[in-house]
Amino acid sequence: LHIYNAHGSAEDEEGIEVPTLLEAHERAITGIRSLLSAEITNGKMDLTGRIDIADAAGEVLMTVPFTEAVKISGP
Repeated sequence: LHIYNAHGSAEDEEGIEVPTLLEAHERAITGIRSLLSAEITNGKMDLTGRIDIADAAGEVLMTVPFTEAVKISGP
């Protein structure tokens, strides 16, 4: 799971193995929510980031934008 946002990028050199792409997607969503919750405590939220899910060879299998992890409602 490689993270790209306004603060820069963090490529996961070690990685983790998960049995399905769906589980990797769920982990990406959880990670995004964790990052955003830390930002919210400082009074801001930047939804321009993404997490790339890559295989062992480094090929990106899926990109999960931060906007996919939250639903914003209100005026």
